[in-house]
Amino acid sequence: MIASEWFKMRSLRSTPWTIALITLFVIGSAAVATLTDKSAGSEPAGFLAYDSYPATGYMTLILVAGSMGALTVVSEYSSGMIRTTTAAVPDRGAVVLAKAVVTAVLWTAVGAAASIGSFLVSQAILDGRDASVSITHPDALRPLVASALLAPVCALVGLGLGVLLRHTAGTMLTSVFALLMLPPMFSESNRWSADARHLMVSAAWTRLVETWEPDPGSLGYTATLPGSWVVYALWPLVAVALAVIVVRHRDV
Repeated sequence: MIASEWFKMRSLRSTPWTIALITLFVIGSAAVATLTDKSAGSEPAGFLAYDSYPATGYMTLILVAGSMGALTVVSEYSSGMIRTTTAAVPDRGAVVLAKAVVTAVLWTAVGAAASIGSFLVSQAILDGRDASVSITHPDALRPLVASALLAPVCALVGLGLGVLLRHTAGTMLTSVFALLMLPPMFSESNRWSADARHLMVSAAWTRLVETWEPDPGSLGYTATLPGSWVVYALWPLVAVALAVIVVRHRDV
């Protein structure tokens, strides 16, 4: 089943082009952010997280990964191929899990390439200003891992939504709303609002990329690092689990 899902995914013409373009875009956004950071090099060298991992590039990665994860499923529903798939493999839950494995592996590789590429490009530029750090810098590992895992997390969420909704436009809109549009609606000035915001994937990524400790005198409520990792784990697990449950109790 995994081999079959891999064949179906790579046979889509949009897949390699989308992966190549989003990887180049993310790395390019890191280069632009670093080149335009006039303050870099004016202080002792430290890891500049938002030069290596700018929000512009990674918010776009969230959009693309979520959409491509959804297309893994909704493209079969729209073409009718899902009937052939379920006829060949009556265990529909196993089909969803096979899709999830292929999606997770592929987008983990894409996320790792984008994350490492962003780091190396930004540090190469900063090296000319004597402001670069090595990949073994103590502040570099967590942002690198969090940025690499952002792609598979969002792709699996998109896949789960695709199984639940089975409609291309509806799935895309729901994915964009849940992953990108919903978090900014909540601020960190009130406890309930901050708690809601901290449950979002993009907010968890923002916290994990931060390399500085929250200001104790701040009036806002800052997410914890362990809590942000839990958010990373729960979103794809819940999305895929719901997809498996629903697909086993619903007609194709």
